[in-house]
Amino acid sequence: MNEIAPIGNTLPAAEGMQDTMPHNIEAEQQLLGAILTNNDIYDRVASIINAGHFFDPVHSKIYETAEARIRKNTIASPVTLKAFLEDDPGLQELGGPSYLVKLAGASISSFAARDYAQLIYDLAIRRELIGLGRDIADKATSVEVLSEPKEQIVEAEQALYALGEQGQADSGFQSFLSAVTEAVNVANAAYQRDGGLAGVSTGLADMDKMLGGLHKSDLLILAGRPSMGKTSLATNIAFNVAKAYKKGIRHDGTEGAINGGVVGFYSLEMSADQLASRILSEASRVPSHQIRRGDMNEEEFRRFVDAAKSLEACPLFIDDTPALPISQLAARARRLKRTHGLDLLVIDYLQLCRGTKAGDNRVNEISEVTMGMKAIAKELNIPVIALSQLSRQVENRDDKRPQLSDLRESGSIEQDADVVMFVYRGEYYKEREQPADHELDKMAAWQEEMEQLHGKAEVIFGKQRHGPIGSIDLAFEGEFTLFSDLAKPWQQEQSGY
Repeated sequence: MNEIAPIGNTLPAAEGMQDTMPHNIEAEQQLLGAILTNNDIYDRVASIINAGHFFDPVHSKIYETAEARIRKNTIASPVTLKAFLEDDPGLQELGGPSYLVKLAGASISSFAARDYAQLIYDLAIRRELIGLGRDIADKATSVEVLSEPKEQIVEAEQALYALGEQGQADSGFQSFLSAVTEAVNVANAAYQRDGGLAGVSTGLADMDKMLGGLHKSDLLILAGRPSMGKTSLATNIAFNVAKAYKKGIRHDGTEGAINGGVVGFYSLEMSADQLASRILSEASRVPSHQIRRGDMNEEEFRRFVDAAKSLEACPLFIDDTPALPISQLAARARRLKRTHGLDLLVIDYLQLCRGTKAGDNRVNEISEVTMGMKAIAKELNIPVIALSQLSRQVENRDDKRPQLSDLRESGSIEQDADVVMFVYRGEYYKEREQPADHELDKMAAWQEEMEQLHGKAEVIFGKQRHGPIGSIDLAFEGEFTLFSDLAKPWQQEQSGY
């Protein structure tokens, strides 16, 4: 059979400019012919291309129709496709159903199919890049009040990231051997690391023991009522990870963090300088309220300045843009990982992050946000800690300890999270139960309970996909907004307290 000539006249004259776009008609023809001759070839190329990657719209329609039949376990051949395409105007211009027979006659051998599919995919990406560049230029040229340059930059970056991620979502099946090998490498790294952790250390021994460190691709929800200290705990963990950062060669031979890590902190509620003040309060041991007022003596101010100097190289990056959409949050996280690296992402807090559909049902919006955060954790292969508010129903119970059912606005938070932790400080509630001065017996009992609860916090693990649930006790120093390991009674005895 005669070789098919390239299709050069299938596009309308108005679209003639597209002829200069990168394409290879012969490759499209021969790959389609191979699929129509041997439907098994579709399975080899389906993970590489889709109908939208074909330059010629007729070829796109043929591939789409063949794909639909193959997925239904029915044969896709020139004969079976004739009934679906014989009235298509584009196919009529090329000679009608006989064109399908010509395609089958010009098919390539099966072993070359993936190479042809990759060529078609690469050319399609080039065309999209050209189109994206033109869109950027057109938007920049038209000066509009509602179109700010900064917004255009963010939109362009999002489009480029989306284009760069094409074809990466489906990694396909891997053998059990490769999965086992990776599991052994992770366990080996944990065995050789101080403390025996598989993940990044939080800097809090009891929490590390419960979690095994912060694991890659995990979404951890840290929830609590206002004034429980969830932002303080998240800030402490972020600071501990960044402070311990040490770069080197990891067990898999790649360069990166061998201890601690680079931390990205989305502070959707507090400004960057307020968050920095909290961290400096912890590092300098100067009460945060004194820092805010500037009420420091010379020694405290010196400690404050020394702490600031020692932390200036700390790889902790803060973004305090309010009400970020989840799509922009993801784009900025990708940019940070590309430019500086990223080993931990903290988001304060989940309910202040917006979905892409403004005005949509709030439960659906929160579901989109949590799914987006889990997707970030998996895509960037990092742990993500997201803070969350709890509903007011906690306050109506005698036992104020939070439960999974208290998570606010959506059950998807519990569903998408790998770990759900609650911060609870009994001292906060007990302080508000102070009896009247004349009730001496009640006052004595209340003071005794306050002494037991003073400076203590409880972290309750309501869900842990890969470990036990339970609770741990931490020490909390409110004036420094600092959580630390709580000394056990036997440790206090040994230290002479």
